[in-house]
Amino acid sequence: MKPFRRIGSIIAMSSALALVPASQAQVQLPSLGDRMSGVFTLEEEHRIGRDFLRTIRRSAPLINDPLINDYVVNFTHNLAQHSDLQDHRMAFVVIDSPALNAFAAPGGVIGVNGGLFLNAHTEGEFASVMAHELAHVSQRHFARGVEDAQRRRLPDLATLLASIAVMATGSSAGPAAVMAAQGRAIENQLRFSRQNEQEADRIGIRTLYNAGYDPNAMPAMFERLLDMSRFSSRPPEFLLSHPVTESRIADSRNRANRYPPRDAEPKMEYHLMRSRLQVRYESNKADAVREFRRRLDDSNDDFERTVNRYGLAMALQANEQYPESLRYFDELLEDDPNRITLVTSRAETLTAMNEPGQAIQYLERHLRINPGNHPLTMAHAHALISARNYSEAVRVMERHTVRRPEDHHLWYLIAETQGMAGDISKVHQARAEYFILVGDFRSAREQLTYALRIETVRENNDPLVSRLRQRVRDVENLERQMHG
Repeated sequence: MKPFRRIGSIIAMSSALALVPASQAQVQLPSLGDRMSGVFTLEEEHRIGRDFLRTIRRSAPLINDPLINDYVVNFTHNLAQHSDLQDHRMAFVVIDSPALNAFAAPGGVIGVNGGLFLNAHTEGEFASVMAHELAHVSQRHFARGVEDAQRRRLPDLATLLASIAVMATGSSAGPAAVMAAQGRAIENQLRFSRQNEQEADRIGIRTLYNAGYDPNAMPAMFERLLDMSRFSSRPPEFLLSHPVTESRIADSRNRANRYPPRDAEPKMEYHLMRSRLQVRYESNKADAVREFRRRLDDSNDDFERTVNRYGLAMALQANEQYPESLRYFDELLEDDPNRITLVTSRAETLTAMNEPGQAIQYLERHLRINPGNHPLTMAHAHALISARNYSEAVRVMERHTVRRPEDHHLWYLIAETQGMAGDISKVHQARAEYFILVGDFRSAREQLTYALRIETVRENNDPLVSRLRQRVRDVENLERQMHG
């Protein structure tokens, strides 16, 4: 019997571990090519992770902010270079939630809430959470968890069945026996989970240090999490899957102290992203303006003044006070004229104040310096759309798909823009790519069928028709793989 290759729709990893068929507990598990053996090979984990990624894209609210997304991708890839990760085919999602959370899924899928930026006060603290999640991936805790569940399944099930048999006899000991059996099973799973957390802490701290961060950032972040849980009726979401105790903090502190001391220098780009998200999650934008004015007045050094000036410029933009926002961006750019975050943010302000022509000219100059840059390219596309130059916007974005073929936000915007440009076949084709990336294969096939109906009646169109038919076959194969 082959080990099962995927879990159809992996929405909750914990349920996947709990529902391993008992018949598979006797399977001879294949070697994974390292010190860990388990049910999945690296390639199978990758496929499972991509199925999970499609589910997340379809079901979770995601942040469609090119600057935030680009920061998370670049930052985590750089951090991963110092980790134990073997397979660097990673994928990322940024959940649109101010709650503090992060997660790792098989195959290098890393998820992070916008709220992590709000609660991690330094890039080192942010890095400590991401290093911990990378350790879960590199140590293949999902595959090892499934193996452990399979190994325990028969003994636990046998105990539970015996207890139910006792209950069937009418003995008063039955219910207590069932609860005891369930308790032992849960305790075994929790113990394995704690072992994973300890291992992820240990390896994450090493990754932190190797990447140039102060390893004490991890216990510092844990202490903040524990304080948040003490003074709140609802603990941070992160703690539900990553319990933090005093002993865990002490253990991480002891591990961090084994490394030589390292100064923690503040990182400008992280703090700009943090300010950007603080404005995003402030429901009253006028309050955000007032808060960042206060911070700017209270700034103690040039670094703080830069960060708070950017936050104020973003708050003014969000509050539709565009001229003043532009003035602050211009002040920032005098000192740092080529920082992409500042350039993109200024262009966004120009587009928002109905000056897309100025934004286009400004961005085109910077795209000559940084061709293909994601935030600059998307700001350029939005400015072109605002200027109603839909065909050029589509040309820019379609060229960008060569670099970012799996960006479902990009395909969605292409479909919308093709609709404004009046190319209905291209609308269907772009929608199909979007639906593929969110795992809605039925809708993807429908969209490709609509495009084929349009294209097959056109003359001298055989190459495109052939490509569309092949894409239908690709979708059918993906659907079979996901449910096979």
